[in-house]
Amino acid sequence: MAGLTHFDGKGDAHMVDVSDKDVTNRVAVAEAHIKMAPETYDIITEGRAKKGDVLSVARLSGIMGAKRTSELIPLCHPLPIAKVAVELTPDPDLPGIRIEATVKTTGQTGVEMEALTAASTAALTVYDMAKAVDRAMQIGGLRVVLKDGGKSGRYEAT
Repeated sequence: MAGLTHFDGKGDAHMVDVSDKDVTNRVAVAEAHIKMAPETYDIITEGRAKKGDVLSVARLSGIMGAKRTSELIPLCHPLPIAKVAVELTPDPDLPGIRIEATVKTTGQTGVEMEALTAASTAALTVYDMAKAVDRAMQIGGLRVVLKDGGKSGRYEAT
């Protein structure tokens, strides 16, 4: 299990001890997208969804998801989140919605999982709100595109 920090010397899963790490400013950005039929895209972007404003509800869902990450991912530390921003951008070329989630904290561990949870929760909410008209929607592209802060430094996806 060399290199995997969530396993101890015996191979048992454990929560990483971050008590000796420096408190630093940390940020992570994650992205995802949800592809849909052109008709579904039009319903969402024109505000005609029967359940309401899909993009606003998905944004709030993403923010809530980031705040509850440690309850969903067993070995994540609960963190004092300073900021969560979730941007949902309609993209007619998909067609669908592109999602970018940014999470910031000042702490001893990073917020990559919170950003990933925010992006995925927002995408799932778009699916939930539009599934009555398009069950074939596809969620994809979930990844960390930026991580900064802490000992490991900066990571930017190419």
